[in-house]
Amino acid sequence: MVTVRYFAGARAAAGTASEQVRAGSLGELLTGLTDRHGDPLGRVLGVASFLVDGVAAHDHGAALRAGCTVDVLPPFAGG
Repeated sequence: MVTVRYFAGARAAAGTASEQVRAGSLGELLTGLTDRHGDPLGRVLGVASFLVDGVAAHDHGAALRAGCTVDVLPPFAGG
């Protein structure tokens, strides 16, 4: 299981601040979250950045270790 934490628009699209899910890779996680929460979250995930245990993650094929935390950060506006 991994913990997914949603911020800003991702939180609104998911309807929750965090959840625990099973996923073997970042790509698998994103597909599963879109299936679970629908297209509104899928659109956010398509433009979001991701942190795995506080480190930027760009490789969707990279394995996620059990117990890790994935932060979903949509683009932010403002200054």
